[in-house]
Amino acid sequence: MPKLIKERIPTPELPVEERLKGFVEVNLGYTLELAKKEAERCLQCPPEYAPCIKGCPVHINIPAFIAKIKEEDIKGALRIIWNDNTLPAITGRVCPQEDQCEGVCVVGKVGDAIDIGKLERFVADYARENGIDEELCREMVGSVKPKKEKVAVVGAGPAGLTCAGELAKMGYKVTIFEALHQPGGVLAYGIPEFRLPKDIVKCELDRLKEFGVEIKTDHIVGRTVTIDQLLQEYDAVFIGTGAGTPKLLNIPGILLYRVYSANEFLTRVNLMKAYKFPEYDTPIAVGKKVIVIGAGNTAMDAARTARRLGADVTIAYRRGREDMTARIEEIKHAEEEGVKFEFFLTPVEFIGDENDRVKAVKFMKMRPLEERDSRGKRKIEPTGETVTLEADTVVIAIGLEPNRIIWESTKGLKVGKHGTIVVDENLMTSIPGVFAGGDAIRGEATVILAMGDGKKAAKAIDEYIRKKNAA
Repeated sequence: MPKLIKERIPTPELPVEERLKGFVEVNLGYTLELAKKEAERCLQCPPEYAPCIKGCPVHINIPAFIAKIKEEDIKGALRIIWNDNTLPAITGRVCPQEDQCEGVCVVGKVGDAIDIGKLERFVADYARENGIDEELCREMVGSVKPKKEKVAVVGAGPAGLTCAGELAKMGYKVTIFEALHQPGGVLAYGIPEFRLPKDIVKCELDRLKEFGVEIKTDHIVGRTVTIDQLLQEYDAVFIGTGAGTPKLLNIPGILLYRVYSANEFLTRVNLMKAYKFPEYDTPIAVGKKVIVIGAGNTAMDAARTARRLGADVTIAYRRGREDMTARIEEIKHAEEEGVKFEFFLTPVEFIGDENDRVKAVKFMKMRPLEERDSRGKRKIEPTGETVTLEADTVVIAIGLEPNRIIWESTKGLKVGKHGTIVVDENLMTSIPGVFAGGDAIRGEATVILAMGDGKKAAKAIDEYIRKKNAA
């Protein structure tokens, strides 16, 4: 048995001084040589045991695709991944592998876990750059047996795209209805170019279209068309509308100019290409001192984006460093790029100037307690002492919740107290034939969890249609 290599093979990254000049992707990914070296670290746990497979929300056969990389059989590796995940170039970049597949990796018990995410990304990128994905796509499309039944998918985000892709592979005619002018959901409007290049998203979308998936943009379900109307034309409906409504702060000054929600800030920069002004006529006002409130991945995205737009950026978080929810890699990149962090601060007021522009944020200092909440985070309490930090731009990144349009316009659709759609164990809603998944049913979560729902829902929809036809 070869000697176990405990340290993972690092992927090259763009130098910090180059990152801040634009929105080029920071992590450069593996070459074939480096990917093979990292793949050789894998112990090849049997599929029936492999904890990494169980830790993956879409249950990719991870040891099998890694074995194909060692053999330089990239087409074989991609085929294995595509069996369970139709968006590997995306998940390889944005999935929190350290909390899932890599978090339970056997090698990780004695050294660094296998860099499963970067290997998945490598397979997708190498296949795309060498035409392997097109070849495999043609083969798979040719093997699909078309069905006459049609399924409508509401929302072109991770859950909807995954559900559509799985159904298309089964032969169903699938139409996606997307509210925005571009498909992709959070992949298009929320995640910055330097973390997920939009040409990667486009390539993944183009492949879905090759499987016969139709995407209709500028269709707001609940306004342009209703769920009831879709049920008259389609055999089943999947709702994957995500969580796109920002949570705001009910404190004085919330309506001041240059106080943004992270959703608006990132949408204008990413989807509307504000960072390319005047090439794109969608500027965004960003001053010299930006405060980002929050400590999740969205906060890191907003902070790192503001740095690239030339601002001095501080992230303010009401808890301590150990309770930050952002990925370790994103925090590391933010610090490398000059983002500063202030902990145990809760905003209590946005202070404006004579022109109603924000000029500072007043914070209450907090202290940590020994007691922890249901999520394992230390509880906090105010100290009674305040501090004021200068800021000419504020970005609020404290979370998102589902939009109300769907359930307000759909009679009989049951929702929970936070506006999430209620589903059963098969992801069917209170309306027969209508399924839902992703952030629409659980609130703001990860891309891969939404994809897991999309995959599960596709199987449930297939079973529902088969039973309906047999009745």
